[in-house]
Amino acid sequence: MEIKSTKLLYTIAMLILGLFMILPFLWMISTSFKTPNEVFQYPIQWIPQKVTFEHHIKVWTGKESFLIYYMNSLKIALICMVGATFLSSLAAYGFSRIEFKGRNLLFMFYLSMMMVPPQVLFVPKFILFDKIGIYNTHWALILPGLFTIFGVFLMRQFFMSVPQEITESAFVDGAGHFRIFFQLMLPLAKPALATLAIIDFSWHWNDYENALVFLLDRDLYTVPLGMQNFILEFNIDYNGMMAATSAGIVPMLLVFLIGQKYIIQGITGSAVKG
Repeated sequence: MEIKSTKLLYTIAMLILGLFMILPFLWMISTSFKTPNEVFQYPIQWIPQKVTFEHHIKVWTGKESFLIYYMNSLKIALICMVGATFLSSLAAYGFSRIEFKGRNLLFMFYLSMMMVPPQVLFVPKFILFDKIGIYNTHWALILPGLFTIFGVFLMRQFFMSVPQEITESAFVDGAGHFRIFFQLMLPLAKPALATLAIIDFSWHWNDYENALVFLLDRDLYTVPLGMQNFILEFNIDYNGMMAATSAGIVPMLLVFLIGQKYIIQGITGSAVKG
């Protein structure tokens, strides 16, 4: 009886905490349908007195349509997500299943690069991109985005959990590394791949610093840079910004909804094995 009461208290506590975490999200959606005079009205009116779609319409049909920023972000985030997921899996397989001298030392050295702050690399990358002619293009964001140290680490940890006997039996049957990788390891790694895809998509969709440094032309801007359109000379269009932000979270929600079933399959599969 005491155990059930403790679980109930934990559930109630987590529910209250979850409600506090979702309040800014609800305020954002509510504000996108308010008039400018209602934005900072106190006490907060969670349900607008007069619901208006003006700001949502303005985001997509205004002088500078948000659609181009939306498509730019989708292009960059999707290419980086697919490329980084595949390349990370390929590198992780090499670090976990192919024996070569100094493998663990090389992996530790590679992993130590995570300690280098990304801001330190802005000047070297600016010089490099300018030399090879990709500065002020989407390739300045896509090419570095295809490689992620965290992704290699995540996928290697998953591959290391796969019993060695599985790949050894495949070798006995005459399969090579590429066949084992594509037909055996990748299907087993769906939960890890889905997790990495969701994280990587979120990273690049919300990437503000790299877009700010390496993109100059307004028609190349991504969603985070497009938010600057709502910062006017003497004031800030909070309603428009909240409407644009509400639209901006839709792709991340879709990616999560599509990938969550694989994550749940991985969790339940691990529980059954345990």
